[in-house]
Amino acid sequence: MGDLEPEKPLRKIAEAFKELEATINSQAQEVEVASFSHACSLVSPLFGCLGIAFKFAERDYVAKVLDLVEASKSIGTLQSLLERDIKGNSVRKPGSHTRNLLRVKRGLDMVKILFEQILVTKGGSLKGPASKAYELALAPHHGWAIRKAVAAGMYALPIREQLFNTLNEDESSARLQMQSYVAASATVIMYVDKLFLTRELGIDW
Repeated sequence: MGDLEPEKPLRKIAEAFKELEATINSQAQEVEVASFSHACSLVSPLFGCLGIAFKFAERDYVAKVLDLVEASKSIGTLQSLLERDIKGNSVRKPGSHTRNLLRVKRGLDMVKILFEQILVTKGGSLKGPASKAYELALAPHHGWAIRKAVAAGMYALPIREQLFNTLNEDESSARLQMQSYVAASATVIMYVDKLFLTRELGIDW
């Protein structure tokens, strides 16, 4: 019977990020590229649920996550992924794993801000939460044309109830999973930022 149960993407995302958070908070502290990229791949469908406004973000995010999934076959941890690019002098090169990791982290941040905004706003419209999330996490790194396209696409966002239905959740269960992701992803995002900052790579490029 298990096969007939509806997919619960939000639950899977929350659980995967809680596991990453537990790894970071444990003595090990080394995050594997495989578990990180797997957790990030679970977030990919969310961008699709947000419609045309986030089409570019979805394409970009999915491609970068796939690169990290591929990298996980030969690279053990996020630390060694960065070290390898530092050694090869390719940190900022387009297509480098390190550059892609930074882009994926921004996608996680956008979803975190979106969920935070959904949790504190009333009403059915997602335009406010989505605009704020885009503006804070992604807009500073996008050119004028992409920002304009995103703004134009905001009219096509699903309403809150539609989004929850697509994710097979009701208001209260969705809120629970969103809160869980917000808390766990904050730890994961901070961890990735720290990997960059302790190596003096910066995070604003």
